[in-house]
Amino acid sequence: MPPIHKVSEKPKNAKKTFKMLLHYLKPYYIPIITILIFAILSTILSIFGPKVLGKATTKLFEGVMFKIQSPSGYIDFNYIFNILAWLVLIYISSALFRYIQEYIMNIISVKISYNLRKQISEKINKLPLKYFDKNTYGDVLSRVTNDVDTISNNLEQTLSHVVSSVVTIIGVLIMMLSISPLLTLISILTLPLGMTLVGLIVSKSQKYFKTQQEVLGEINGHIEESYSSHEIIMAFNAQEKTIDKFNNYNTKLYNSAWKSQFLSGLMMPILSFIGNIGYVGVSVLGGYQVIKGRIQIGDIQAFLQYVRQFNQPVMQVSQIANVFQSVMAASERVFEFLDEKEEVKDSENTISIEELKGEVEFNNVMFGYDKNKIIISDFNAKIKPGQKVAIVGPTGAGKTTLVNLLMRFYELNSGSIKIDGVDIKNMKRSELRNTLGMVLQDTWLFNGSIKDNIAFGKLDATDEEIIEASKKAYVDHFIHTLPEGYNMIVNEEGNNISGGQKQLLTIARAFLANPGILILDEATSNVDTRTEIIIQKAMNKLMKGRTSFIIAHRLSTIRDADLILVMDNGNIVEQGNHEELLNKKGYYYNLYNSQFETKTSES
Repeated sequence: MPPIHKVSEKPKNAKKTFKMLLHYLKPYYIPIITILIFAILSTILSIFGPKVLGKATTKLFEGVMFKIQSPSGYIDFNYIFNILAWLVLIYISSALFRYIQEYIMNIISVKISYNLRKQISEKINKLPLKYFDKNTYGDVLSRVTNDVDTISNNLEQTLSHVVSSVVTIIGVLIMMLSISPLLTLISILTLPLGMTLVGLIVSKSQKYFKTQQEVLGEINGHIEESYSSHEIIMAFNAQEKTIDKFNNYNTKLYNSAWKSQFLSGLMMPILSFIGNIGYVGVSVLGGYQVIKGRIQIGDIQAFLQYVRQFNQPVMQVSQIANVFQSVMAASERVFEFLDEKEEVKDSENTISIEELKGEVEFNNVMFGYDKNKIIISDFNAKIKPGQKVAIVGPTGAGKTTLVNLLMRFYELNSGSIKIDGVDIKNMKRSELRNTLGMVLQDTWLFNGSIKDNIAFGKLDATDEEIIEASKKAYVDHFIHTLPEGYNMIVNEEGNNISGGQKQLLTIARAFLANPGILILDEATSNVDTRTEIIIQKAMNKLMKGRTSFIIAHRLSTIRDADLILVMDNGNIVEQGNHEELLNKKGYYYNLYNSQFETKTSES
């Protein structure tokens, strides 16, 4: 099982992550500038609102006071109504600009999400298999879903809100200074304390946001693993162990989630409390100045609104800091994945094999999944065109590894593998894999029709070609017995058809692909005798005239092989046909007899 990721205390390289994020925003500079302009216009208009309303309040107050002092006094309602009309126009315009800003930002965030998922999808197909040996599929899935969603959903707040908040702070500060520098000083005295506390909280909560994103990946991996292996879990009564493992992950997620939310949730109450202290100070001193006639009643009313407006973006900045932590944590995980080392690129001067004969040669092949632990060492073998080659040996001998090297799923440490004299390093991977066909013991069918699953061997195949391949694999008759025939949908688990039927479908897929070289993982150990005979018959027909490599588990099935390679600890310890190897009475002789004796004792 792949190792669980260690949780980082903080982003490994926040500066690099931020630069990468800016790089992804670069194609949208013009829309982003448009957003900034609309954000500034919307904010400026909303800033003028309290000042305009203050004039109406002052005029109303003066009219009331004048009427109290003189019976002939009157209130200028025309002036007040004109002011209110301007105020309505200002707020409607501000709301319209904000709507346009939000609309454009939504489009940008969706496009970024689309591009990231597209790049991740393309990246998955370029990664070497060793990446998936070390990382869970759930973690990769989490980066495609949870992390990209986090970036997309929160990027809007991070970009547009930070602009409007900064403009609001600057604009409100200017308007406050124009009314009363003394009251402004009182209002902002509490600001350094609030920012210090916010900075402290952000530094403490970042590690929990990072943990939260990584544990989500671990949970996804566990759920995917549990779902795909549900029958095995039930068969071995491992439900409690599986649940305990999930609870362990879930507890880690709970702990990181509540700690991150608790710490980030402290910012708003703290800033609100500090802001209210300044608000009280302004109210008291402002009232005193109105009494002394140093400031108009409308101005103090406008100033109090500005104090509220000033505190709101300050608190909003703290929220943005909270959101930005999530964006940075998610972005780092996505960019880490996109920066992963890809498969070695094809040579610029690739060689194509015009007419494949099927000669395969292994020359001094050395390989290890870890460079310090060599699995296959100094491997040499030469297979003639059309030969049926069986690879046998105990578990861990290197049989599957040898096939993976032939498919170039992994790169050799040293040595070479040649097909018709051409080093596979000098071939395009796509051309190499087109010449090789695989029928594995672990069959793979996707959620789709039977016809589509067979056509996976040749995507542009006609219906006639698909039916012909099915007939060669002895599966056409079975398909016609199904309710919808070739159009029947195979579910994701493939459990609405039997194991033997799935195997025959993969053989039909190989027939359709028509490869020059075959790789077969003996797949008849888990089927009934009748189905085994059909599968073996289909395989024999498939192998006819083709160079074939058979990973043999039951030695009784490969007696007619032209060449048997006996492997142990990554080396060929013996080679020859069945009779020759038995006559040697060496490793193969003992291996073969041990299987025969096991079967005799079982019967």
